[in-house]
Amino acid sequence: MTEQTDNMGQDPKASTAEADGHVVSGAGWRPYPATMLGPEAGAAPRPHRPGGDTLVHLDGVSKSFGSLRVLNSVSLEIKRGQTTVIIGPSGTGKSVLLKLIVGLLLPDRGEVYFDGGRVDKMSPTDLVEIRKEIGFLFQMSALFDSMDVGQNVEFPLVEHTDMTAAQRDERVDRVLRMVGLSGLQHKWPSMMSGGQRKRVALARAIVLEPMLVMYDEPTTGLDPIRADLINELIIALNTKFGITSIVVTHDMVSAAKIADRMLLLYDGNIICDGDPETFLRSENPLVQKFIQGQADQIELESIRKGLDTQRVEE
Repeated sequence: MTEQTDNMGQDPKASTAEADGHVVSGAGWRPYPATMLGPEAGAAPRPHRPGGDTLVHLDGVSKSFGSLRVLNSVSLEIKRGQTTVIIGPSGTGKSVLLKLIVGLLLPDRGEVYFDGGRVDKMSPTDLVEIRKEIGFLFQMSALFDSMDVGQNVEFPLVEHTDMTAAQRDERVDRVLRMVGLSGLQHKWPSMMSGGQRKRVALARAIVLEPMLVMYDEPTTGLDPIRADLINELIIALNTKFGITSIVVTHDMVSAAKIADRMLLLYDGNIICDGDPETFLRSENPLVQKFIQGQADQIELESIRKGLDTQRVEE
C-alpha cells in the first residue's frame, strides 16, 4: 500500500492516538465541528477533499423486501478519495445500500456501478474481481474465532492471491503495524478487547489494498477513546493512502469528524447531502432531529399510552 501525498491544499496535523497499549502514528487530526452544538457555536470550517472522478454510482436504485420498500429510486455518486458518511434511522436501507454496491444484493430497479463496471449485471467470476477492490468492515468485526489474528488478516490473501507464505507474512505484518497491533499475529480474537478486534477486522479489510473500504457502524460498542482511535484510522487511510471510504453510522461525533461529505437516508430517499458544516447547519427538521437525538413524537405518544394503560390495569 503506497502512501499518497495530499495535494488538496490541506495541512492536517499529525497526531498520535493510543489505546489498548498500542500506538498508532500519523493520523490526520480533524476535530469535529462545534456546529454540532448549534448553528451559533462558530467553529471555523475545515477543508474537505472534493474527491476525484466517480468511483461508485447508483442510478435510480430501488429495493424492496416483500411489501417493505427500503430504497426508493436512489441516485448517488461517490467520488474517489473522499470519505462519505451515511446516517439515518435504523431500517432505512443504509446497510442494504452497501450490500448493493458490493453485489451481495441486486436492485429491483436501477443500476449500480463500481469503477465503471456495472455490478448488478456482473457474472459471479467478475464479482469476485470487483470484491478484491472493496474492503468491508462489519459491524461486529466478524472475525473467525478458530483462527488467530494473523490467520484472520491473512485469509483474503490465501483466498484471492498467489502470494508465497513469506509475502503473506510481510503483508500481514505491515497492515497490523498500520493499525497499531504489530506483533500480535498469534493472539486469539477472544483474548482481545472490542477495540482491538475492530482494528484486526480493519487490517483484514485493507490487506488486499482495496480502492474502497466500506464501514458498517465502525464505532458501535466502543468507548469514546477507542471509538476515536477508529476515527483516526479511517482518516489516516484516506489522507495518507487515498482510500475512498463509505461509512454507515449512528455516531454523530464520529460522522462529523471523519466525513468529507454527509448524507441522510430517510424513508428510502436521500433528503440531505453536503459537507459536515453545511449538513449540521441544515434547517431540515428531520436532519436536526437525528443530529440532536430526538425521539419521534408518534412513538413517544404510543409509549405514554401504553404506560397509562398499565397504570389503569394496576
